[in-house]
Amino acid sequence: MTKPLVAIVGRPNVGKSSLLNRIAGKKIAITEDMPGTTRDRIFADSQWSDRQFTLVDTGGLVPNAQDEIAQAANSQVIAAINDSDIIIFIVDIKTGLTPIDKELAQIVRRSDKPIVLVANKADNTALEMHANEFYALGLGDPISISAYHGLGIYDVLDAVYQKLPATATEENYNNTDNTAIRLAIAGRANVGKSTILNALVGQERSVVSNIPGTTRDSIDTAFSQNEQKYVIIDTAGIRRRGKIEKGIERYSVYSSLRAVKSADIVLLVMDATEVGTAQDIHLAGLVEEEKKGVIVVITKCDLVFDLDRNRFSETIRQKLRFMPYVPVMFVSGKTGFNLKNILPMVKEIYLERQKRFATKTVNSTLSRITTEQMPPREGRRQLKILYSTQVGINPPIFVMFVNDKSLIHFSYDRFLQNRLREEFGFRYSPISLIYKNRGESKEPEEKI
Repeated sequence: MTKPLVAIVGRPNVGKSSLLNRIAGKKIAITEDMPGTTRDRIFADSQWSDRQFTLVDTGGLVPNAQDEIAQAANSQVIAAINDSDIIIFIVDIKTGLTPIDKELAQIVRRSDKPIVLVANKADNTALEMHANEFYALGLGDPISISAYHGLGIYDVLDAVYQKLPATATEENYNNTDNTAIRLAIAGRANVGKSTILNALVGQERSVVSNIPGTTRDSIDTAFSQNEQKYVIIDTAGIRRRGKIEKGIERYSVYSSLRAVKSADIVLLVMDATEVGTAQDIHLAGLVEEEKKGVIVVITKCDLVFDLDRNRFSETIRQKLRFMPYVPVMFVSGKTGFNLKNILPMVKEIYLERQKRFATKTVNSTLSRITTEQMPPREGRRQLKILYSTQVGINPPIFVMFVNDKSLIHFSYDRFLQNRLREEFGFRYSPISLIYKNRGESKEPEEKI
């Protein structure tokens, strides 16, 4: 049984994302003083008292929308309303009751779902008095709040608590499903990430558009295939840090990088018509630093009729020579070409990353490898690997105790990584080697 779903719905720029962030206790959705900032559904697990539920933030619903983005966002809002157990209908107390509020109230009322009416931006007592006009919506008592200042949030949670399904307390919900493979879809803006997500999942959970920057937040989509659970994260397009604009663009990049950090495997999506750009390589470097499993996905190959895949693969591998293990796949989100082979490859890489080897095996293998190429020396001092053990999986982490870790050279570290991956069958997965002087703890230092 899944957690009850609570959808936050309202017209653009009434504070839906601010309310989600306030309840979740951290910045999850983008908040910007600009109508239409949130376009996709954003999810966040939350709890009040003994009940757990999932909040879903939506884009602003615009009745009779004409442009493509607004229409797609509307479809996401309707989907969220249909999927939800409870609706938080939010209005702007400063602006007052608008004709759009009345139209939206009719839509949510027709859903026949429990509704909590929230009047946001009540930043002072005088503004709170204006909440009475929202009784005209016929949605019950309006709860005056200020999401920005955190006022009235507990009243909203109490109201949600009272309307949660009775079965909400009958399950011991687990916030983390350790059996699911977390897959991030990352790449530059407008390379087809959302299209790939929708093709893999088999239903539209992200807005798909040919307009760059459509996806601004990271969106978790859970599904199963062949008895394997997946959580796919469709990320916003990432630019190099020097190219990041202020405001929405900046938050999108941070959101995308967090998605990469939380993933097991990353689909690094590149456009066949503009493959291997500086931004692509920069993003690949960020993924490599996190030691994630990676599949380079060359999409839109249907647009390049004379595509020489071997030449393209060689070009990519040259540019990604710091990631020699990465597989390259050619797909088309439009025609569906080769998409069915992505998840089997994802699972294969994930299983590789779960491998664990006994300390005796690790040391005997290293002893053989070091005879092939002697460790580096500096003057009379030569590097000696005294002892090694595997201390982690996903990614595989090996700690090596040496006589002097200052003698480690980049090229020898790369040699050891490549040979260990070859010996232990990490064909598609990076590994991490941590060097410590004799007597140091074998626990790897936590990244800051």
